[in-house]
Amino acid sequence: MTTSPATAEATAPAALVDAVRAVWADVLEIDVASVPADATFLSLGGDSVLTVRMAALIRKRLGVALALSDVRVEHSAAHLAVLIHERSAGTGSLRPLPLELNRRDDPEAPFPLLPLQQGYFVGQQGGWELSYRSAHHYVDIGLLDIDPDEIGEALQDALERLAEHQSVLRARVRPDGRQKILPLDHPEAMPRLRVTDLTEMDENEIASRLDAIRGEMSTEGPDPAHGCGLDMRLTLLPGRKARLHSSTSLLIIDGWSSGVFYRDLFALASDYNAVLPPLEIDFGDYASTLEGLPETEQWRADRDWWWDRLDDFPLPPALPLTADPAEVRPTLMGTRQAVLDAERWAALREQCARHGVTPSAAMFTAFSAAVARACGHRRFLLNTLQLNRLPLHPDVPRLVGAFSSTVLMPVELPESPVFADLAARTQQDVSDALAHNLVTGVEVSRELGRRRGTRRPVAPVVFQSTLGVDAALGSEVPRSAGPLGTIDLLSHHQQLRTPQVALEVRLFELRDELVVVFSLVEEIFAARDVDRMFDDVMTTVESLVGEEGWSARVVLPEALDVSDEGAGGGRLSVPAGPAPATADEAGAPRDETEREIARRWTALLGRSVEDRAADFFGLGGDSLLAVRMLAALARDGVAQVTPRRFLERPTVAGLAAAVRKGAGDQP
Repeated sequence: MTTSPATAEATAPAALVDAVRAVWADVLEIDVASVPADATFLSLGGDSVLTVRMAALIRKRLGVALALSDVRVEHSAAHLAVLIHERSAGTGSLRPLPLELNRRDDPEAPFPLLPLQQGYFVGQQGGWELSYRSAHHYVDIGLLDIDPDEIGEALQDALERLAEHQSVLRARVRPDGRQKILPLDHPEAMPRLRVTDLTEMDENEIASRLDAIRGEMSTEGPDPAHGCGLDMRLTLLPGRKARLHSSTSLLIIDGWSSGVFYRDLFALASDYNAVLPPLEIDFGDYASTLEGLPETEQWRADRDWWWDRLDDFPLPPALPLTADPAEVRPTLMGTRQAVLDAERWAALREQCARHGVTPSAAMFTAFSAAVARACGHRRFLLNTLQLNRLPLHPDVPRLVGAFSSTVLMPVELPESPVFADLAARTQQDVSDALAHNLVTGVEVSRELGRRRGTRRPVAPVVFQSTLGVDAALGSEVPRSAGPLGTIDLLSHHQQLRTPQVALEVRLFELRDELVVVFSLVEEIFAARDVDRMFDDVMTTVESLVGEEGWSARVVLPEALDVSDEGAGGGRLSVPAGPAPATADEAGAPRDETEREIARRWTALLGRSVEDRAADFFGLGGDSLLAVRMLAALARDGVAQVTPRRFLERPTVAGLAAAVRKGAGDQP
């Protein structure tokens, strides 16, 4: 269901239009006189990230709760004022927010993982393609002119106060796939800073020790299923310098939250007396509220919108591979990185505004074209990571948590488009998809995999943009922080590990510069192919600084779809699910073990399971339910069955055989 546009005749009171203009001025940090009533949010420099803050401010100041689909970037202030007027009057065909956020009675009670958290949690179980023991992001940054006597104590104090303020930093994930917050007095609740003093070391020893720290933190990331989801360390260096190392679990901190985390951490570290504005809610309240989302009419409408399109979705791009993703066991994702300096990045943003597209839409267009040239066809499925925070409460933008969700984006590029036209088309496609954001890409992927009969990742090529987050937060990470001295963000080193992702492009801003990063599973790609595609993306990005890049024809392959010969073998695609190693004879469960499993599946899936050859996923199960079911078997002392073994024969009979073998009985 798409938001109905206000009619040309509809108007709102002038005072309401002015109130919207004032909100926009504050969000965009410009004078209200620079916000014409008929100018679009996009043309003034707004983007989809800033709409979250805008919706929150409108709710706070005007008392009107708007869905994100109501605040599209192509709307003007006058148009939005009409929507608000209609909402207030109870007229029109708008989509209200489906839920009201309520605080939990018990802040320590378990609450559900959001869909993308579920995906990361499942990806850590080792049974699925392109899995890792931890899904996390590692980064270290430079600190200059530090106070070596105070910095360690200041950082530890700041971590503890921030963990008290942002309760999700004390989160743990249980084996059943739910999460809970440890109380403040729990002995393992607080993150602990580890300090390494290299001030007396020579350059070679320092380089070696830094490499060792980076290697360890990049490959052995924190996992809230087994401890704290944050690993922070400090390395003291000669000349009053230091490096701050941070490894954060993707189960607790997303891209938006990273900005909140560092901004607040440095504010607390710079002043022992600093007090952050109190939060009325926490991430657990938000996640618990969303548990009721599938029961709403709006969620069902979004589900129907996606489900009606799924059968026409293309396969992922047929990128050349050197190995089958199912056969590799990666430990670290490779990286390619480039920077567009502040002057050229500012010029590119001006070009985006002139052509009526967000920088993220322009970058997605550039990436899509490069992918098409690399895979040799113009129709394919991409995955996008969205900083999806429903404006259920004014404090939502200020919370740390794993709010992000994915959105699947079918791409079908015309044969020889002008880049500006292609970007405008992308902008519309992305806006339409985001207008149906109540159903996440994880849920869509599960249904798509079910229809295709596969448990392989259906969209392993990902686009992620956090452009605009600093503006949405209202401030950037400070340039200095008391005992921490000067924060040198441009001196940074990073690594990413994301389960079930073959290739991901990430775009973010550092000190007014654009950073473009490829993170990829190097075991399945030829280095020359990755380098060629990355150079292709950057060539297009740099061309968009001037008008000539926007007016140029985009050279694309002739083929719309990959040929049958190119869709298999060493190409990235999603074939039909593999046949089970052993076919199970249909019929009623034959012994007590099979009957016990059938009873458990009946209770878990909410449907009668009477056939021993019934497939868990065919019955409506998903990977999270599978992990939960296997954990229950282990907890109840039935047997320890790994996800990988279960996936070999995900039937009643197959699991019963694995249980008997695990219990020491004859299969």
